[in-house]
Amino acid sequence: MPRPQPLSGFPELLPRQRIVEQQVVDHLRRAFELHGFANLRTRAVEPMDQLLRKGETSKEVYVLRRLQADAEGADAGLGLHFDLTVPFARYVLENAGKLNFPFRRYQIQPCWRGERPQEGRYREFLQADIDIVDQGELPAHYEVEIPLVIADALRGLPLPPVRMHVNNRKLSQGFYQGVGIGDTEGALRIVDKLDKIGADAVAKLLVDEVGATPEQAEACLSLAEISAEDASFVDRVKALGVTDPLLEEGLAELAAVVEAAAKEAPGLVVADMKIARGLDYYTGTVYETVMEGYESLGSICSGGRYDTLASDGKHTYPGVGLSIGVSRILVPLLQAGSLTATREVPTCVLVALANEDERPASNAIAQRLRARGIPTQVSPSAAKFGKQIKFADKRGIPFVLFSGEDGHQMKDIRSGEQVAVDVDAWEPPAEDLHPSIVAQ
Repeated sequence: MPRPQPLSGFPELLPRQRIVEQQVVDHLRRAFELHGFANLRTRAVEPMDQLLRKGETSKEVYVLRRLQADAEGADAGLGLHFDLTVPFARYVLENAGKLNFPFRRYQIQPCWRGERPQEGRYREFLQADIDIVDQGELPAHYEVEIPLVIADALRGLPLPPVRMHVNNRKLSQGFYQGVGIGDTEGALRIVDKLDKIGADAVAKLLVDEVGATPEQAEACLSLAEISAEDASFVDRVKALGVTDPLLEEGLAELAAVVEAAAKEAPGLVVADMKIARGLDYYTGTVYETVMEGYESLGSICSGGRYDTLASDGKHTYPGVGLSIGVSRILVPLLQAGSLTATREVPTCVLVALANEDERPASNAIAQRLRARGIPTQVSPSAAKFGKQIKFADKRGIPFVLFSGEDGHQMKDIRSGEQVAVDVDAWEPPAEDLHPSIVAQ
């Protein structure tokens, strides 16, 4: 059998890298739960008509087909979810009668997207989402809270600094209405391409696709140039001379987000009028986050407010949420060696084995340590002690326990220090009990 080749877009991590990923996920989980978010896990597949409600193209969806399906039933009408927001909206509709609103949830699950793999973009990836939904009306203060939760979640992780760029769809749409553009959603989708295609191409598309005049296109670009770390952006937008009730509402809501973040998470949030989020269902604040030094990855945490994504015609469940691209952040850092773990196994102590006859006794000693929460394994063979120490060293296991007629000796193989211990009382240093993340 030929040696298997990696499958592009489906990253698989080595054990040490996987420990980093697990610890990041655990950190995010704890942070979300500290803010009162309940955990959910939704199914991996959704009906295609549900998936495509978001405005994504069908080529990005992996469609399910049974191998033995007959010709008429070849397409099961199901696809793997490409994010966690659309499945969550469906979940809310199905379970609304059993949920208490406002409902706060987090999910950390794999997603699948059939796009061209590149740095930070994969066909299978891990995503961590938080959302707050309510029934009928969702107070705007949740749009202020959500980025602060993310700030707490990212705080304490050994990552480069991040900046969250925020805008408000009401602000942008109100401005476009104020200058006389009829197709405001089309204009939003075009302006969202500004960083990718440049100002001249955006201006041309505004003229060609939404019927804007050159003057209207120039006004849209003037708005997109405005950014600020405080509420000073409000005066700069008003100085453009455009008025509209929706614009005023969006300005007030965005100012509340920026001012709160400036107080509680200085340096995190910047108001950025070119952020549009081209997805149709966003209706209020929108967020995109970049990691300093890794701007080529694009947004590593994005989302926004949506008012009608979860609606059954009788009831509407507006929400606001943010999604952290766990794989988008970690895989490039892990592959570059910028992040690693102190060891590749959870084991803190290796119980050395003098001969195979002593294995049952060594297993019993290991179990005594495990009963006190110390990750322990017994040496795989009764090789020379030097080889057993090398076995531990290769995996980053910090301690080796030797047993004899005179009792037990614990060796720290990093320093070479060896001391007599009481197996039922010895505790490793807190930093050695579990592997930890190291930033290179």
